[in-house]
Amino acid sequence: MIERLPVTMALSALLASATDFPVGRGRKPLADPPYYLLHSITATYSGAPFTDRNEDASFIYQVTPVSGPDPNVPDSHGVADQAELMADLARTAVLGRDPATGLWLHALTVPGAKVIGRGPDAEPGGTSDPSDAIMSYVQRFRLDLTST
Repeated sequence: MIERLPVTMALSALLASATDFPVGRGRKPLADPPYYLLHSITATYSGAPFTDRNEDASFIYQVTPVSGPDPNVPDSHGVADQAELMADLARTAVLGRDPATGLWLHALTVPGAKVIGRGPDAEPGGTSDPSDAIMSYVQRFRLDLTST
């Protein structure tokens, strides 16, 4: 069976290294905004039974870039431009390919599985919370894997 935790850990590491922003898995990281929130959404398994190591899986993840006030600027607040820039960086990190080779720009290495597909799932867009000066942008990605 393809275990979800190693996939989540690999995606979290990919986002953090490719974007240089902290990533919180399911909760706020130990950092002030800007940062990403990563949530596991759904999983679909197909192929052989769970007792056989030759099945496939598709996992949906939600990545939420969170913009916020600049701690060095009094009365500053999160802005849509920063949230959209962070969404662009996340999209490139997960889905970007080298135009010359067609290979992914950022490897997603998962022990015991091979990532055979990556794609967008849904992108509801930006939201704001004026009470705490936070802007966020919601996007979801699908990762397709097969056992190795």
